Amino acid sequence: MAGKIVLVTGGARSGKSTFAERYVAALNTSVAYIATAEVLDEEMVRRVSLHQERRPAEWCTFEAPYDAEVVLKEVGQNTGAVLFDCLTLYISNFLLTGENLSPGERLRTMKQKIASLVESAKTVSATVVFVTNEVGLGIVPDNVLAREFRDCAGIANQMVAAAADEVYLVVCGLATEIKKNALVFR
Repeated sequence: MAGKIVLVTGGARSGKSTFAERYVAALNTSVAYIATAEVLDEEMVRRVSLHQERRPAEWCTFEAPYDAEVVLKEVGQNTGAVLFDCLTLYISNFLLTGENLSPGERLRTMKQKIASLVESAKTVSATVVFVTNEVGLGIVPDNVLAREFRDCAGIANQMVAAAADEVYLVVCGLATEIKKNALVFR
């Protein structure tokens, strides 16, 4: 039996990770936490530490900055919930390692990776909660890589939202379920 896919989005420091953590905790089941951050400097050490302090000790953490679809497929069959935090870091990791590809090739490859991630989420029995940043509400970035990141994140968010059973937007620590009221034109 396939589980449910949930997408939680919002701006930086909007409370989306805290909401997602509370969402999976309320399921009263075992939780696998897929962490996509690469800890490369002291600032990331502090950020990761804050996330770790909030999580219950019994949650199993799996670090997957790359090829997370494989990890998701493996752990999603043996747990009740998977918390994937976060899609935008996952995309950033990919963009920073795909330097030998053209922007068009990176976009195509990123879309394939996100499609594989969504497919893995669809095949597992766990409820899978993806956390992502909504990065397209601000000004247009002033450099090519930042614009490419914004575009990739927006496309990836749309792909996951289309597959999700529930989509939450978090603003100022408050979450609202947006997919049930969304207008969809086909």
